[in-house]
Amino acid sequence: MDFIRYSNIYFIFSGILILASIAAFFTVGLKPGIDFIGGNLLEVEFKNQPPLVEELRKDLSGIIKGDFTLQETGENGIVLRAKEISDQEHQEILEIFKTKGGDFEEKKFEMISSVVGNEFKNNTIIAIILSCIAIMIYIALAFRHASRLISSWQYSVAAVIALLHNVLITCGVFVFLGKFINLEINIPFVAALLTVIGYSINDTIVIFDRCRENLNRGGDDLQKILNRSLTETIARSIFVSFTTLLTLFAILFWGGETLFPFVLTLIVGIATGTYSSIFIATPLLYKFANRK
Repeated sequence: MDFIRYSNIYFIFSGILILASIAAFFTVGLKPGIDFIGGNLLEVEFKNQPPLVEELRKDLSGIIKGDFTLQETGENGIVLRAKEISDQEHQEILEIFKTKGGDFEEKKFEMISSVVGNEFKNNTIIAIILSCIAIMIYIALAFRHASRLISSWQYSVAAVIALLHNVLITCGVFVFLGKFINLEINIPFVAALLTVIGYSINDTIVIFDRCRENLNRGGDDLQKILNRSLTETIARSIFVSFTTLLTLFAILFWGGETLFPFVLTLIVGIATGTYSSIFIATPLLYKFANRK
C-alpha cells in the first residue's frame, strides 16, 4: 500500500482538526474543574467497606450547590471536591457519610485557592513542554546513527509534531465535551494526557526503527522503503491499539463516573496517536528528506 502518495490528504485532514481545536480552545476554552479554579476538598477514611460512590452522589446532589466530584482513594477512602461547601453543608455531608458507611475518620477538609489552581495549570503546560523536549533529545540520540537519507533530528522533529497533533486534537475534543455535556478537566485528565504522550511516542518509535532498519539495508527509493516499513508495522500498531481500546471502552461503560474523564482522554489520545504514528509521522519524514 502506498501510504506516502496520499500524505497531503492526511495533512489536510489533520490540519482541519487542529485548526478547529485551536479555534475552539481560544473561543470556548476547556472547562476547568476544581483542581484548576479552586474549591473545597474533603477526604475521609472509612473503618469498613466504603459506600458506593453512585449512591453517595445521589444523596449529596441535594445538598451541594453546583458541580462536585467523588473519587475513591486507597482501600476505604473517598475524596470529595466541590466549588463551595459551607459549614452547614459540611456537617450534612459528614452525616450522610456516617449513615451510608458507618464509622469513618475525616482526614482532610481544606480550601484549594485559585492561585494553587493557576500554579497547577502552569505546571501542566511546563510538564508537556519538557516532555516534548526530552523526547526530541532522546530520539535524536537514539537515531544518531541513522541512514544518510534521513538524519536523527528529522526523526525527532517528526515525532514531536505527531505528539503535538495528538495533544491538540484531544484537548479540542474536550473543549466540545465541556461545552455540550459540561465535562470538566482535572488532575486525571492531565495524567491521562501525559500517558497518551508516552503511549503514542512508543508506537511512533517502533515504526521509525523499522524505517531505519530498512533504510540501512540499502536502496535509494525512499518512498518505497518507507511504504514497506509502514506495511510491516501497521498490523502491529492497529492490533495493539485495538486491544487496548477494547479494555478502555469496557472501563468507560462499566467503570463508573469517577473514571470517565480519565478513560475517555486515553481513548481519544490513543486513537489519534495510532493515526498520527502511521499517517503523519512517517510521511513527515519523507517530506523532510525531500527538502534535504
